[in-house]
Amino acid sequence: MTHLTINSAMSLDVAIEKIKEQWLEHRYLEIEIRRKAKQRTLTQNAALHLFMSQLADTLNDAGMDMRRTLKPGVEIPWTPESVKDHLWRPIQEALTGRRSTTELKTLDPTVVHQTLARHLGEKLGVVCPPWPSREREVA
Repeated sequence: MTHLTINSAMSLDVAIEKIKEQWLEHRYLEIEIRRKAKQRTLTQNAALHLFMSQLADTLNDAGMDMRRTLKPGVEIPWTPESVKDHLWRPIQEALTGRRSTTELKTLDPTVVHQTLARHLGEKLGVVCPPWPSREREVA
C-alpha cells in the first residue's frame, strides 16, 4: 500500500481498514497526510464569467472606462475579457500564484472577489457586484 485517496466516508472506512491490516502485518507505519484543494466547479466557472460581465457593466455605468490604449482621450469600455485580464487575473495571481482561471481551487474565487471588491470600493468608490449565486440569478 503506497497511496490512498480519501474523498468520501466509504473511502475513509476502506483506508482505515487497510491501515489496520498494514499495521498488523508490519507493526510499523509512516503516514503522510496531504490535503489537496478541489478544482473549481463548473458552477463556479459560470459564476466567474457572469461576475466579470456584471463588473464590466458596473464600471462602464460608473463612467470608468479603460483608457489604456489608443489615446488618453479615447474612451474604451470594459468587457468581461478586459475585466478578467486587467482586474481579476492580477489579483488572482498575487493571491494564489495561479495564472489561469482554470487552475482555481474551490475557495479561490471568493478570496479574489473579496479583494477586488475591497479595492474597487476603497480606491474608486465603485460598489462591486456581489458574487453570483443561485439565489441571486440575473434574468
